[in-house]
Amino acid sequence: MENQITVREAVTAQDAALFWDQLHTYHRRDIFPNPEDEDLAYFLDDAQYKAQIQRLHDREQDRCHYLFFSQNGQDIGLALPVIYKTEDGKCFLMEFCVFPEFRGGGTGKQCARVFLDWAEKNGADYVELNYGGNERRLRFWQSMGFVKNGMDEWGEPLMILPPEGTVPFTVEILGDPEDCQLFKLENSYLAEIGEEPMTEEKQEQLGQAVRDGKITFFIAKRGYRFVGMCSVSKCFSTFACTDTGVFEDFFVEPVFRRKGIARMLAQAAMDWCSENHVASLTVCCAPCDEKMYQALGFDIRLGATFAHIN
Repeated sequence: MENQITVREAVTAQDAALFWDQLHTYHRRDIFPNPEDEDLAYFLDDAQYKAQIQRLHDREQDRCHYLFFSQNGQDIGLALPVIYKTEDGKCFLMEFCVFPEFRGGGTGKQCARVFLDWAEKNGADYVELNYGGNERRLRFWQSMGFVKNGMDEWGEPLMILPPEGTVPFTVEILGDPEDCQLFKLENSYLAEIGEEPMTEEKQEQLGQAVRDGKITFFIAKRGYRFVGMCSVSKCFSTFACTDTGVFEDFFVEPVFRRKGIARMLAQAAMDWCSENHVASLTVCCAPCDEKMYQALGFDIRLGATFAHIN
């Protein structure tokens, strides 16, 4: 059909070379226009970015795909998605571009719709992407139904096209303190309260604190995906002459709120405290959050909390 946009996958060596040539051009032109940008050097270095992506492309499961958008026999754009079929059906869209000579007249939205149809047909339950804090990209993806949904493990803002399928939520104690999904939630939590994302040093310190038993994380999961968290830090109370706990790091991804996850997390933390002979669990919160915490079972007021920060 004339003017119809379709998706074709680069499967030959010639097509793959063309894909990477166009992707490098996109990075130079649209993402890192400053030729001295250190990030540009990484994305153009075949031994780094390309080698990493190629490994994702060549693996048997949860592959990434080199895609072209075609119209009237001509390539007009590209996309680079990964579909995690063995996890929770997430499709992460790493790159999306309409070539400059074909932009305008709604072509971008047509390509996006065609891509979303392709993703669904290829096993994706939902789509997530990083919009780089760019307001133009933000508005574009919002027009396609995406919503802002926290940060990634590097502190970059994410958007998600909310999943429609019903997948049960579960809560479990964090097993791997190096799991990047923990740092993704932490950065999302920090951004929401107006703090800077975690540095690599802080990530290492947090991981060590988990290994040392200084802090225990409870993770809410949708299949494989971490969608919420809370933590309990134990300390010895001379008043009770036993351990007490401090409830912190309470966060649920915006798109998954109002689904009972907050209550599941708080209850898991309280049950764990009871099972591990932690005499009490306290939380420090802003006045606007008092009713929420009271509804979750923190119903004894202990007065004001003051702190000195070194």
